[in-house]
Amino acid sequence: MTDTAPQTPTPAPLKTLKIDFVSDVVCPWCVVGLGGLETALETLKAEGVAADIAFQPFELNPQIAPEGENIVEHIGRKYGATPEQSAANREMIKARAAEVGFDMRMGPDSRIWNTFDAHRLLHWAHETAPEKQKALKQALFTAHFTDNRNLTDAGVLTRAAEAAGLDRAEAGEVLASGRYAQAVRAAEELWRSRGISSVPAVVVEGKYLISGGQPASAFEQALRQIAKEA
Repeated sequence: MTDTAPQTPTPAPLKTLKIDFVSDVVCPWCVVGLGGLETALETLKAEGVAADIAFQPFELNPQIAPEGENIVEHIGRKYGATPEQSAANREMIKARAAEVGFDMRMGPDSRIWNTFDAHRLLHWAHETAPEKQKALKQALFTAHFTDNRNLTDAGVLTRAAEAAGLDRAEAGEVLASGRYAQAVRAAEELWRSRGISSVPAVVVEGKYLISGGQPASAFEQALRQIAKEA
């Protein structure tokens, strides 16, 4: 008979936090914020803290033209940044994204796109296969920031859905039919009415707000405290 080392049981969740991650798929700081949030949650597992994350829609540029806009021209028009400032900002964001394991390849020829259809697909995923919504979000981030794909192209969007384990044909039907348009508009208005004007906005338990692309340590500290209070 051999002795075996005692197994350390995984603690039961003290609290499963409900998190609404309000964001846009062309927002680089949303990539950074999601990476920081996920890293923090992985650390907090040992303390019995879990989370149920739902991705909520926010459009940074709802009026942008169907053909999109060059990123340097867009940042210059919207924020008054020079091409040199825009390039420096891209490099800084690339470095922050790399810290959370994301390969961001934005360059001076990259484009910003309308994201309404992407949000319709994310809504569809949440309604029909919520466990795959995060994978779709990440696939859309990759399509835009790593592969520099056109997010208004149905083929790009349906391939992202397929990469997330969703049915590509059904994703195409959602896009072609205009399904969930009203639901996405209503959700966008709901979050605006709650005071969300920039993203990422991480809303925990419907009342605690963590704003911006925070590092993992900031999320960890905030979520640990919220888990004690909630």
